Amino acid sequence: MTGLNDPAFFDRYAHEYDVRDNPDPTAAVEFLAALVPDGGRVLELAIGTGRVAVPLARRGVAVEGIEGSPAMLERLRAKPGGADLPVVLGDMADVAVDGPYDLAYLVFNTLFNLPDQDRQVDLFQGVGRVLAPGGLFVVEAFVQDLRDFDRDQRVATRRITEDSVQMEFLQHDPVAQAVTYQRVSIDAGGTTLRPLRLRYCWPAELDLMARLGGLRLRHRWNGWDRAPFTADSRQHVSVYERV
Repeated sequence: MTGLNDPAFFDRYAHEYDVRDNPDPTAAVEFLAALVPDGGRVLELAIGTGRVAVPLARRGVAVEGIEGSPAMLERLRAKPGGADLPVVLGDMADVAVDGPYDLAYLVFNTLFNLPDQDRQVDLFQGVGRVLAPGGLFVVEAFVQDLRDFDRDQRVATRRITEDSVQMEFLQHDPVAQAVTYQRVSIDAGGTTLRPLRLRYCWPAELDLMARLGGLRLRHRWNGWDRAPFTADSRQHVSVYERV
C-alpha cells in the first residue's frame, strides 16, 4: 500500500474520474470566481482533470495548476480549453511555481491526500510564499465524524444488484488521524479494488497550519453556498488571507 503516498497514485483513477459520482463544480466555480480581482492570477493545487479549472477559465479567469498524476493531466489536456492552462507536473505540497497569485484553492478534500502533517504544513507554507499580500487561499474539506467507526473500523454496503455488489472497508488510525479505504466492486467481470488513504485535519489544526504559512482565517462556511459553519457541520469551505 506504499503507492498510496505517491503523487502519481491517482493515475489509476484518471480514466473514470469524470464519469463517477463527483460533485457538480458549478457552486465552487461561482464562489471562486467572485474572489478573483480583475486581471487576477489563480492557482489550483491538484488541478486533476480540470473539473473546476476549465469552467473557471471559461469565465475569463487566468488559471494555472499543479498536478501529480500524469494521467490526470493528460485528461485535462484533452478537454476543450484544457491544453491552454499552464500546469506544472509535480507534488502539490512543494508548490513549485512562481507567484504572486491573487487566489489559490484546493478542493474536494484533496489536502487530505498528503501523507502526513509535515507535508500538509509544507503546502500551507508554499502557498503563503506564492500568494500576493492580501491574496486568498480556499480549502474545501470534510470534518471527520469519529462516530462513523466501531473500534476504528467500518464496513458498508454501497450498492447491490442481482449480479454485482459494491462494498467499502475502512480502517481508522486515531494517532495518525488517517483513514485507509478499500472500495471493492464484484461483478461478472471480476473484482475491482479502489484503495485510498486520507490524513484528515480538524479545522483548528488547519488554522494553525495557515498561521505557520503566514495566513489567517478570514471566513469559514459550511459549503460553497456560504451557509454558516456550526458544530454539526460535516464539511467546510475555509478562506485564508495572506498577511
